[in-house]
Amino acid sequence: MSTVLHSEIEQMRRLELAFYEDQVLMDHIEKAAGIMATALEAGHKIICCGNGGSMSDAMHMAEELSGRYRSKRKALAAIALSDPGFLTCAANDMGYDTVFERGVEALGKPGDVLIAISTSGNSPNILKACQKAHHNSLKVIGLSSSTGGLLPSYADLCLLVPTEGFADRAQEFHIRIIHLWIALIEHKLKL
Repeated sequence: MSTVLHSEIEQMRRLELAFYEDQVLMDHIEKAAGIMATALEAGHKIICCGNGGSMSDAMHMAEELSGRYRSKRKALAAIALSDPGFLTCAANDMGYDTVFERGVEALGKPGDVLIAISTSGNSPNILKACQKAHHNSLKVIGLSSSTGGLLPSYADLCLLVPTEGFADRAQEFHIRIIHLWIALIEHKLKL
């Protein structure tokens, strides 16, 4: 085994252990799923956003809810703010910092939930989306890493995954959390 491969695997093992032993994080995973399940049960929707790899995670979250996860069930109301036409229009006309804020303004209604994903927790467009969400009476669940940057102060609940300085390790845990959320939401809604 090469030293690079060995080093990467050892880092994964350390972080995985820290992830599963973090009781606060496990409690937050369940609490966040409960918030989303309650919103969906009341007829509200989940809006997801993120940049780069986090955009892919946001899209994955929305499609698992609106499509299907492990079993055949009714569609759940969820959308990722990922339409390229909208994003480039808003970025061109008003600046990239506004793209998710505009999406929340257009689609967010009181009682909806915003899932704001930022590995650094400092993405200006994510933070502005959180501000708009609170202004429009949406719940905000943040998904970040380490200390979460500024995101914890902008979210009602912010999940912080362990990392050793690289976004890729955080994103590995973000997708695990998303899958845990879906399973918990389906269980809570008895789907």
